[in-house]
Amino acid sequence: MLLPVLGLVVVAVCGLTLLALATVRVGPLAVVIGVAAALVPVAVVVAAVLWVDRWEPEPAKLLLLAFAWGACIATITALLINNTAETVGDLLLGRGNGSRLSALVSAPLVEEAAKGAFVLFVFLRRRDEFDGIIDGIVYAGLAAAGFAFTENIYYFGRAFADYGFGDGTSAGVIAAFVLRGVLSPFTHPLFTAMTGVGIGVAARAPAGVVKVLAPLGGYLGAVCLHALWNGAATLGGAKTFLNVYFLVMVPIFIAVVLVIVLQRRHEQRIVEAALPGMVRARWIAASEVELLASLPGRREWRRQARRQSGRRAAKAVADYQNAVTELAFLKRAKDTAQTREREEELLRTLRASRAEAVRLAGDA
Repeated sequence: MLLPVLGLVVVAVCGLTLLALATVRVGPLAVVIGVAAALVPVAVVVAAVLWVDRWEPEPAKLLLLAFAWGACIATITALLINNTAETVGDLLLGRGNGSRLSALVSAPLVEEAAKGAFVLFVFLRRRDEFDGIIDGIVYAGLAAAGFAFTENIYYFGRAFADYGFGDGTSAGVIAAFVLRGVLSPFTHPLFTAMTGVGIGVAARAPAGVVKVLAPLGGYLGAVCLHALWNGAATLGGAKTFLNVYFLVMVPIFIAVVLVIVLQRRHEQRIVEAALPGMVRARWIAASEVELLASLPGRREWRRQARRQSGRRAAKAVADYQNAVTELAFLKRAKDTAQTREREEELLRTLRASRAEAVRLAGDA
């Protein structure tokens, strides 16, 4: 019990420290404006990440922890190290060069390591909740969304403190919102998604060098993208920035979306292939196969349960569906004592959630 409490205390202290620093730098009104402006892009990003995570939703506690990690732990770590790098850069390279050193070297290395650390933590400590590339993208996306949320509060707040609202074309919070909230809300999630993909590949790879090289390659990809983005904004003019945006970032974003779509279809095929065996094992009913084989079928099943028996029944059906999905994914794993234990745990969840749904339907 002590470790989770200690973790919450650390997150709270980091969050309050960041809030206090922002308030001292730009003022309380600017922070309020920054929070209001930052809520819009983060809501879009989080909704997109949760859409990705529909076949086998990750535990809500882990998803919240991923966001909190990015918003508090990763942000304050990056702030301390980047500020130190900027100070050292000014001393060694001359005043004004420290910010460039921080933007081009320190920020990409440190920020991607800080955000990706949570993905690696889940992979190493909660292996049963990490099935592949989709899970890597989900955890990376939420950690990066939290990081971007806190960062945007400061950037929007500083823009308001220095220039007011502006008009969308001149400096001000509206211009900052257009640049960071409209044109590039997915930049941090896109960078860190590279690390998530690398760790996701390692999750499905057999023992060997791939388990080491894939996460390392993903992290280096995240660092290179981040450095390129910062370099275009720091060293290049408007033309350079737009070239990097449209010729590099947009194509890579489209490629990641295609990977997500393909991986979701792959997950659906895994579930479809496993359902007949589950029927033969009498884990599920034959009449449920069609409902379990597609997201629309599952969604309609939950809606019907909610209409007829209430929210608790819909929750029980959702737990049942998630257990079926995890059992299907588990079939791909090597037969070990650990996987057999996990299978028994999932079967208990499946039976308990089915019994709960049936009981609530009978009481309705």
